[in-house]
Amino acid sequence: MHPLLRRSFFCLALLAAFPFAACGPQEKAGGGPYEVVATVEMIADIAREVAGDRAVVNGIIGEGVDPHLYKPTSTDVKALQAADLIFYNGLMLEGKMSDVLVRLAGSGKKVFAVTEAILDDSDYVISDESEHYDPHVWMDVRGWKKAVAVVERALCEFDPAHADSYQENAAAYQESLTRLDDYARTAIASIPEAQRVLVTAHDAFHYLSRAYGIEVRGVQGISTESEAGVKDIETLVSFLVERKIPAVFVESSVSDKNVRALLEGAAAKGHRVVIGGELYSDAMGPADTYEGTYIGMIDHNVTTITRALGGTAPEKGFQEKLSVAPGS
Repeated sequence: MHPLLRRSFFCLALLAAFPFAACGPQEKAGGGPYEVVATVEMIADIAREVAGDRAVVNGIIGEGVDPHLYKPTSTDVKALQAADLIFYNGLMLEGKMSDVLVRLAGSGKKVFAVTEAILDDSDYVISDESEHYDPHVWMDVRGWKKAVAVVERALCEFDPAHADSYQENAAAYQESLTRLDDYARTAIASIPEAQRVLVTAHDAFHYLSRAYGIEVRGVQGISTESEAGVKDIETLVSFLVERKIPAVFVESSVSDKNVRALLEGAAAKGHRVVIGGELYSDAMGPADTYEGTYIGMIDHNVTTITRALGGTAPEKGFQEKLSVAPGS
């Protein structure tokens, strides 16, 4: 069986074994909202938007932390055990948390993979030559909207008394995501075609590439657990020089060592390359900032990429909310 089909079967079997609850309290017996825990903040942000004030939502893996390498602490495990609902990405993003999630699901905890709906379409999910799944689905806003639907359904079935509220919140959020998707498409298309190439620390942007028509290259593979060799860097340096690419990008949750090696290598061959800015790949921006929301994260990335590569985008993003002008 193809690994993607095996993974699909696992997710579906998990959900079938522990289905959505037919009912669930909106408030705990002692009063107060119910608790939702998400592995990464991109998912926590969906839950906050859909649940509103009816749930306390916490993310485990925060700003600047690489989920590929993250190992859950005892505090994380306690938070997961105390949660009423747990949402995770899947596609092996949380590789080192998988055992914990499986054990919790096996104990009867309500555990949901937000990529469940995406896995229904085996042609959508990207994998590399080793058939490792690319979990960075959130880089395609249209694809990530399917994750919103998974969270909406889970909350409605857990707390049916307030299903109308969750559906209304989800619909409003989906409209905002549609506007974000339109902006990303228009902004990236404004980059001169010869320069429409995104070079980053690791391969986290293939869904963005396919959705918005920009070529992507990463020093490392889909997972940051892979190591970049000298040959990988030399190949990318030659590519930058031949294509006259003006800028490359660092990532907030990945070391910039390999990216800076590209700059040095290109300079040695007489081609100047600059760092076009820092992108949010596996984690969002600081908490309590616009960039610390999913919409702000993508707005920042698209605006930073577009402006650094010669395209046209508002200095502070499509909502004029970016706290720091990209590239400044």
